[in-house]
Amino acid sequence: MLDLSKQIHRGSRRIGCLATGALAVLFAGTLLAQSPRVKGPNVLFISVDDLNDWIGPLGGHPQTKTPNLDRLAERGVTFTRAYCQAPSCNPSRASLMTGIRPSTSGVYRNGEVWRKAMPDAVTLPQHFMLHGYEVLGGGKTFHGPQNEAASWEAYFQFKGFLHPPTKPANGIPNTSHFDWSGLSAKVSDTADTQLAAWAERYLSRKHDRPFFLAVGFYRPHLPWYAPQEHFQLFPAGRTELPSTLEGDANDVPKSALRSFNDHENVTSHGEWRKAVAGYLACINYADANVGRVLRALETGPNARNTIIVLWSDHGWQLGEKQQWRKFTLWERSARVVMMFAGPGVPARNRKSGRTVELLDIYPTLTDLCGLPGRPELEGRSLRPLLVDPDAAWDKPAITSLTANKTSVRTERWRYTRYLDGEELYDHNSDPMEWNNLAARPGHAETKRFLARLLPKNRSRRNIEKFPELPASERRLVEVPEGRFRKSDPSNYVELKETLE
Repeated sequence: MLDLSKQIHRGSRRIGCLATGALAVLFAGTLLAQSPRVKGPNVLFISVDDLNDWIGPLGGHPQTKTPNLDRLAERGVTFTRAYCQAPSCNPSRASLMTGIRPSTSGVYRNGEVWRKAMPDAVTLPQHFMLHGYEVLGGGKTFHGPQNEAASWEAYFQFKGFLHPPTKPANGIPNTSHFDWSGLSAKVSDTADTQLAAWAERYLSRKHDRPFFLAVGFYRPHLPWYAPQEHFQLFPAGRTELPSTLEGDANDVPKSALRSFNDHENVTSHGEWRKAVAGYLACINYADANVGRVLRALETGPNARNTIIVLWSDHGWQLGEKQQWRKFTLWERSARVVMMFAGPGVPARNRKSGRTVELLDIYPTLTDLCGLPGRPELEGRSLRPLLVDPDAAWDKPAITSLTANKTSVRTERWRYTRYLDGEELYDHNSDPMEWNNLAARPGHAETKRFLARLLPKNRSRRNIEKFPELPASERRLVEVPEGRFRKSDPSNYVELKETLE
């Protein structure tokens, strides 16, 4: 057996993250106390970047086409009130993968180095590695450049993304990657499909150890470029726009709004329907790749003993409140996709309306796989809701944009507090969050109750930024010395060549 505590620590030292060595001591103690597992269940850990509730099981858009996600929902439990801990990639993923809230760690923004903030955190894949699992990942699991080699035995990196010959394809100038277009490329030449093919090869084989396989799809993250065959399913002229209300943002605090001019740019260039169609096309493309992976599992030797969890890191706005992208504390940005199926999920084709968080995935997987829990985890195992989706549940969901911008969601209410104001929405009567009740009489007690649920003593630490790291530390996905050989120039080698 590999001495995983030494190997993980060695990889971490190479990226300058664990100067104190405390994590190595913690790992070593864990290894002495716990014997490695030799049986499953396996874990298939699928993420889809920037995916909001526009999927069949959640009904967020009437024209969406997600047959594979629909089929996965039939096999297990879909959470209809699942929320991220932060409406941006890095803090959301760092929280999920460490089990620690942004309000505890202080990691609220994409550029902040999560490992600097949490040097002793044992990540979800590390916890499985320490208990005998074969742990591999591919695509986007942690946030882009902040993936770390110490959390994986091998990793499949994206080679790069295909682009249209002329950019921006939507004709909107100076918008960086805020663009959408079909591609006249073979599906097999696109990055997410190559990732799916990598996962298919792995799932088609038997393995000596139980595995934790992370497959992180990038689309529908911007830019919305996908093979033309997916765009053809959504003619822009017949595409329905999201429901909006004129002047919807007039009753919210100024700090709740983003400073981008996206909505003005999109509408003035006549691109709103085309943008919605492009997002739907990329969701359909992501669904097709999820389907490839699920079929490989179903037809392979690991079908009966593999837990599936599928999640998105945050939602996405397409003109609601005249806002685009994420980075807000409304339902459209905070609501995520979360689905479980497989061993330990006796409920089938069920939906749960309980408020749950991405933070709950870590303790749920350790529970379902029979691994010891970790006392520092701030989520809760969802096992009771996987047995009975309507079981009693008293846990709210917390989403933080900064230490001074935090939202709490219960089954009925969303309450958000900013330095310059607050918001209160009654989802029983206002699911679109069009009417801010915070200043209206009669809601003082409701606000006091919800305010007590917000995190206390929220972290305001100044976390080191990724651009401030020395050049030697910026590429956090590197090969820990002695674990497996370096990848070729395209950053890809066959798994059988990378695993010891």
